[in-house]
Amino acid sequence: MRIRSIILAGILVAGFIYLTSVRSWKPFGFLRPRAEPARMWYEPEKARGAGLSADELNNIEIYRAANQATVNISTVVYREDWFFRLVPVEGAGSGFLIDADGRILTNNHVVAGRGARIRVILADRSQYEARILYREPENDLALLKIEPKKKLPFLRLGDSDKLEVGQKVLAIGNPFGLEGTLTVGIISSLHRSVPSDDGSRMDDMIQTDAAINPGNSGGPLLDSQGNVIGINTMIVGAANVGIGFALPINRAKILLEDYRLAARRPQTGVRGMYVSGNLAEILDLPPEGGILVFSVQPGSLGAQAGLRGASRRVIVGNYEIPYGGDLIMAIDGRPVDSATALDRAVARKRPGETLELTVYRNGRTLKLQVKISEGEQTL
Repeated sequence: MRIRSIILAGILVAGFIYLTSVRSWKPFGFLRPRAEPARMWYEPEKARGAGLSADELNNIEIYRAANQATVNISTVVYREDWFFRLVPVEGAGSGFLIDADGRILTNNHVVAGRGARIRVILADRSQYEARILYREPENDLALLKIEPKKKLPFLRLGDSDKLEVGQKVLAIGNPFGLEGTLTVGIISSLHRSVPSDDGSRMDDMIQTDAAINPGNSGGPLLDSQGNVIGINTMIVGAANVGIGFALPINRAKILLEDYRLAARRPQTGVRGMYVSGNLAEILDLPPEGGILVFSVQPGSLGAQAGLRGASRRVIVGNYEIPYGGDLIMAIDGRPVDSATALDRAVARKRPGETLELTVYRNGRTLKLQVKISEGEQTL
């Protein structure tokens, strides 16, 4: 009995010492709920009620509408290698519908090349073969046509003459094959002159910091109303560094007007290249240059005028050039300054009017006359 009392007293003393020596001891702490471990993440206090800003809603609205009219363009073209062999080269870019019947604006460099096979992929993943209706290489513009099974959504063209530095712009396209990509930025500058890959310069360009990358070429640059104010064309460097350039849409309107006026003109049927300066002298041609005719399609305006195509080929540097054809030096007395000068001169003429060509042939200059007739143009 005495031993039991001693043990009980020892337990009471030990318990008293333990409870009074614990710093965090709180009487009746066992009655409090056990604390939860710290959380790893937290939601916004108003996650469901905050909504989207007016600018975000504007971006979303424009994207939903414009993406349906933006297309992915893939091409297979044939280009000459160093041994003058034709090899297939694949390419990709963007474009956008300008009417419900399937006309598409894009950059010429997206579809440039010999024997181009062009495939257009719409936002709904349907695919169509496209043909080139009209092109303007000096402005890097091309007009394509597909034959859709239904009426299509399209974009409206704005006014690029009224742009301001600092205004918001949105770019839609297929950079690196990632279709339907939206980027947002501002107009960084206007009236830029930018060197192009072929050594020429593109004038009056729109500069933007909206991200543009390979594959964006030919896609629309939109204002905050969803109107097209430019065509995304080039960047500085191999990938986006915040400096991209777009062709003003008013320049594309001129191309569309030229096409409309040319729609009832017969085709020139002339294939050639513009030569001048040193290259012209190497070919034993006048240094002021002109369009060196490679071939003339039978029954075309060129054939009616009596133009002659190449009779042989010569090697200049690493290139083989068809040679021996006429050199068109002037049209209606005006010197020729580009490979498309003849097509543009024909487009400005009305049926029944006459075109005068100044041609260099076999060491002498002669004048050729051709009367513009009514006809369906196929380019």
